[in-house]
Amino acid sequence: MRIVIFGATGMIGQGVLEACLRDEQVTDILAVGRTPTGRTHLKLRELPHDDFADFTTVQNDLAGFDACFFCLGTSAFGMSETEYRRVSYDFPLAAARALLITNPDLVFTYVSGVGTDATGTTRMMWARVKGETENALLTLSPRAYLFRPAFVLPLPGTTSKTALYVLLYKALGPLYPLLRRIVPRYVTTSLQLGQAMIRTAGGRVPRHVLATAHINQLAAS
Repeated sequence: MRIVIFGATGMIGQGVLEACLRDEQVTDILAVGRTPTGRTHLKLRELPHDDFADFTTVQNDLAGFDACFFCLGTSAFGMSETEYRRVSYDFPLAAARALLITNPDLVFTYVSGVGTDATGTTRMMWARVKGETENALLTLSPRAYLFRPAFVLPLPGTTSKTALYVLLYKALGPLYPLLRRIVPRYVTTSLQLGQAMIRTAGGRVPRHVLATAHINQLAAS
């Protein structure tokens, strides 16, 4: 199984990359990003790329893959809708279109988030934009999977690039064992996210919108 990962240096992406490196089904990994992952592995190749709205210059490098795990994202805090839409809508759609040109049967897995609204009726900008992204991806490909996790515990030593998330995880991280016992349907880990994504790569998972409980079930299967 050959996998492309976007956002492999992020809080979630690092766990997804680790899951792929550990899984024997995954034979090749291409990490596309602006910064190196810092990892060295026989299965891993890195593709430096700056413009996530245009993949024309690296189109040939995106051929021959079975699945894409799109983990790139940002917090909407302090961002205008135009800025947020560029990262959360334009980037994943550009990546999906570029990959599907040479890999028409590719499985595209996108990390959205709990609270995402695909109906377009919410007043929350981020939830509406991510809902539009989900709808566009499902229109683009019947093999799209949309992950909506709630609380995600990162790998030990992983730090988010978003200051707000750093504070949040410092406060809630130590409570993870308790949260897992009290509200297991709302907590998972970045490693489990990666394991669940690998399960979707065959394109046989019937549910295309996956909440935390579904993600944990897939990871354990």
